[in-house]
Amino acid sequence: MATGAILAGLILLVWSADKFVEGAAATAKHLGMPSLLIGMVIIGFGTSAPELAVSAMAAADGNPGLALGNGYGSNITNIALIVGLTAIIAPITMHSQVIRKELPLLVVLTLIAGALLLNGKLTRLDGWILLAVFAAVMGWSIYQGIKSKDDALAGEADAELIAHPTPLKNAVIWLVIGLILLIASSRLLVWGAVTIAQSLGVSDLIIGLTIVAIGTSLPELASAIAAVRKNEHDLILGNIVGSGIFNTLAVVGLAAAIQPLAVAPEVLYRDWTLMLALTMALLLMGFGLSGKRKLVSRGNGVVLIVVYVAYTGYLFSTVITG
Repeated sequence: MATGAILAGLILLVWSADKFVEGAAATAKHLGMPSLLIGMVIIGFGTSAPELAVSAMAAADGNPGLALGNGYGSNITNIALIVGLTAIIAPITMHSQVIRKELPLLVVLTLIAGALLLNGKLTRLDGWILLAVFAAVMGWSIYQGIKSKDDALAGEADAELIAHPTPLKNAVIWLVIGLILLIASSRLLVWGAVTIAQSLGVSDLIIGLTIVAIGTSLPELASAIAAVRKNEHDLILGNIVGSGIFNTLAVVGLAAAIQPLAVAPEVLYRDWTLMLALTMALLLMGFGLSGKRKLVSRGNGVVLIVVYVAYTGYLFSTVITG
């Protein structure tokens, strides 16, 4: 039953997140919300909605390890597994804005998150600090987007909404149904994950870092594959970096604000350290190693996959030897 709950929860979670965002974007359009804000806030929020819902539910249910593991595990999965797989399919060209602004910002935010872990816990105050930083980052991004009139995300939002116009009534219905199912599927997934963890003697943290993190990262994988087909490399890394910012600040921050999180030492020296190292590695690839083009090559993709497999293997080896 627990395994079935995880599978059903993941499928329903991804589907309901998509419907929720679709309904929210269409409703916002009907209410006159600017396309740029729809693209940056609602569509940007969409791929991270599963992580947010699962971590919030896990924290509320008293499973802090699952909440923290899901947030950090999703970042590791996004960079090592999803960027790695995507680069093997087609090398990803890295553009200047990602290299100069977005990746350095993610490095700084990861360092801030690490500093809060040093005392072995994330208090409610820490959670609110992370949420405040997230609000500031989002506000600044929106301001910069409006100031520079960067319509990349606006165009994506408009194209989707124009191609598939949704009446206001239907948009609101999908918004409500998507939200209800998002919450229900998150609860189902958390229950299944915790049940399996307890029956196998595995910590909630390990389950969050592996099974749940992979499941909640499925929207990012779908977006990356779609972007490869369209040769839109900006969208691939932009989505991954945006999701990383969301997970580091909003997902973990909301979980800590709901319920203070006890942080095991290995989270800092193993999981957070790998998350930082992978982000730094992407940044170095962007600067061009040995004078090569600024891209994530197929060779880089293979290295990222090997790192992910080794990390996941190490996690499960600790379970077996423990």
